[in-house]
Amino acid sequence: MKKKWFSTRELTGVAGLPGTIQGINQKAHREKWESRKRTGVQGKALEYHINSIPEKVQIALQAKESGVQFDAIANDSLAVWISAFHQLTEAERERIISLIMRQGIAGLMEKVNWNGGSDDASQS
Repeated sequence: MKKKWFSTRELTGVAGLPGTIQGINQKAHREKWESRKRTGVQGKALEYHINSIPEKVQIALQAKESGVQFDAIANDSLAVWISAFHQLTEAERERIISLIMRQGIAGLMEKVNWNGGSDDASQS
């Protein structure tokens, strides 16, 4: 991974991390993540080193940076979901989230079961 330091904004909501900057900072403080003050930013903005954040977050960030290669992370289902999410446009993300919120996972599964209910997606 080329990038070594990540701002709280970049980490917000990634792979189960808190959805707010304050939540990220609290978690980082509790878990003693390596941090430094962000350069060129006024105030107390921090950034965190890749090696001190949780492994699942590292995987998600690496997937995002590498252009999201599914083959390289096929054994980690969460990372695949995260990678797929990052490939969606903002509008697509909103549509899927809206569907899940309204109809739940069963509604989502109904939408993706286009091949007559078979669980084998390769039969499309």
